[in-house]
Formats: sequence, structure tokens, C-alpha cells
Amino acid sequence: MSKFLPEDFDSSRPLVLVAGRDAYPALLASRAKEAGVSVRLVELKGETSIELAESFSTNERITVKVGQVGKLLKALRKFEAGYVVMAGQVTPGKLFRGLHPDLKAIRMLAGLDRRNAETIFGAIADEIEKAGVQLLDARVFMDADLAEAGIMVAGKTKIETKHLAHGVEIARESARLDVGQGVIVSQGTVLAVEAFEGTNAMIERSGSFGAKQTLFVKTGKPSQDTRFDVPVFGLKTLETMTEAKLSAAALEAGSVLILDKPAVLAEAKRLGIGLIGFE
Repeated sequence: MSKFLPEDFDSSRPLVLVAGRDAYPALLASRAKEAGVSVRLVELKGETSIELAESFSTNERITVKVGQVGKLLKALRKFEAGYVVMAGQVTPGKLFRGLHPDLKAIRMLAGLDRRNAETIFGAIADEIEKAGVQLLDARVFMDADLAEAGIMVAGKTKIETKHLAHGVEIARESARLDVGQGVIVSQGTVLAVEAFEGTNAMIERSGSFGAKQTLFVKTGKPSQDTRFDVPVFGLKTLETMTEAKLSAAALEAGSVLILDKPAVLAEAKRLGIGLIGFE
């Protein structure tokens, strides 16, 4: 069903999807159901799409606020979960300003030396595992959506090999330092580096420079915890690239998920934006 499933995966045991924003959770839920897996939903209030939530019956879903770790664990027991998968982003600011920690979360947060998305979600992952439920790789059932090595779409603007190599080098160093997983370069010049503001805000910012042969590079981190952190590229990012007049995107093969891949490739071709996979 997926190379990201554990060898002893038991499809008769319920899989609980903790769903964040955008299309990723809905695609994963659809793929899992097509594979014959029984899926239940934990809806994150204000994050999960209404359409996805309403596709589950009331006894197949439960709503929790971001930070209600104790309620999340109770939901897993209620659903008799065998597995959990976390998919989709949570609004970055909610981890700091909009968090609704219950007693379990307060104790968990008190034990963290550093508070950022990685440490918070890592701690939640540990709590899930302690409850006896296996947290799966977030790429599960999404194998066909991963970026592939080579030219996936030939764009109108040719990006020179040396400029691609420069962009990949900068993106990997930024990811290694845990600054961000995306950068924008132009003919050897770094225009923008992704940080807390997110990918689309970075792309919008880079569009103001009017540079030529602009390349967006997206990569994974060297120590990426793919149970809750997977780099993605979708139609919204492609739309933002178009508005910012970016020429092409380079995505790390086997690491970056292209959400609704056939639609993204077709739209990139229509727009003349190049998509390149690198290893």
C-alpha cells in the first residue's frame, strides 16, 4: 500500500488522522480509505477544512483545540487507534499566541528546553507513542506524490546548472541550521530565505526585486522528523510563484510532497514554470 508503512502494519486497526490545514489531510484520508484502511479524524479547531470534517460521520470524528494534548490522547483511546498520522500545517502563530494547553500539555511544555514547532510536535509525538499508539510517517499513502529526480516540467526559462547547484547548496545549509526549508535565488544571488513567515510569504517578498531567472528551492532537513514535518509544494505555492514572477522551482526528490501532483504538473506546464527534482 505504501513503502512508508511499517512491515507489521495491520489494516484492520483504525488509523486516526490528526488534520491540519489545506489539501494534504484530505488527500491522505482519501488514499488510506482507497487502500481499505479504517480512518478516524481528529479535527483541529480552526485548522481542519470543514469539507474534510463533514466527510466523516459524527462518531468517526472528534474536535480538539490546538494544544489539547490530553483530549487528543482520550480520542485515540475512544477510537481504539492502532495508528496515528499527522498531516497538514497548523497556523504558525498558534503555537505561541493561540495555544490552548490543557493540563497534560502544560506539563509537557514545562519539560521543553526550547519551544519551537519541532520540539512541540516532537513532544506530542512522544506522548502518542507512550500511549501505545504508533505514529506513522506523514508521507504514508502519498508515495506517488513525491517529487522525482530530473525535469518534471520544462519551463519557459532555462535555469543554468551552476545556478541550480548554488540554490540547492544554500537551501540545504539553511535547512541544516533549522532556519527554513526554502530559498529563492537568481543567477548566484540569494534573494530570500524562508523562516517563520512561511513559504508563500517568502515568495511574495522575493517578487518585489524584479530579478531574472528566479529559482525557488525546497528541501528537507538533514534530521527531518517525517512523522510530523514534511515539506510540501502545491497549487497555492504555484499561484504565488506566478504572481511573484518566479521562473522555476527545484524540489528535493523523494522528500518534497507535490500535493495533487497531476494538477500541479499540468498547471506548471500551462504557466510555463519549470519544475525540477534534485537528489
